[in-house]
Amino acid sequence: MRATVRLARLVAWLFVLAALAALASWAWDQPFMARVRTQWELSRMPPPTAVAMPVQGVEARSVADTFGAPRGRDRRHEGVDIFAARGTVVASATRGIVTAVREGGLGGRQVWVSGPALQRHYYAHLDDWAEGLAAGDVLWPGDPLGVVGDTGNARGTPPHLHYGIYGEGGAIDPLPLLRAHGRRDARPGEAAVPQ
Repeated sequence: MRATVRLARLVAWLFVLAALAALASWAWDQPFMARVRTQWELSRMPPPTAVAMPVQGVEARSVADTFGAPRGRDRRHEGVDIFAARGTVVASATRGIVTAVREGGLGGRQVWVSGPALQRHYYAHLDDWAEGLAAGDVLWPGDPLGVVGDTGNARGTPPHLHYGIYGEGGAIDPLPLLRAHGRRDARPGEAAVPQ
């Protein structure tokens, strides 16, 4: 009799565990889990070897290499400036999740995106943000973030996007990654670079 009761309890627990596993599997694929699912996927990705040009209509070969250039007495340029006409669309260079949409400091209107390998992508000096853009939004390369401007400490300079990438060790020069994407796109018949 005791063995029968124990067996019945074990079967009941196994049924409950199977039901919870099925529910978790179903929930994982639902739209309300997109942010969590994307964050998990991004954390498992390697750092990108190439990133898409974030400013519409600009080619990487036209971007000057200013990474590391002095900026005043106490800091260095931790990115590249991509010049374009005011209002030119700025798009996500990678897959990612918007972590901040804010205004202030040196970057003025800015967007921060957590991308592959959880590197942080910084889009600064925007004239405006894409309509409805908010922290937590899941992005694909090419999704609009805003438009080129001159906000923050760029006020009065020619309109441009300051684009920076930050990893665990600090700032990463984005220009080689932008140029790698441009070279890869220029080869006919090859698959696109994974983002």
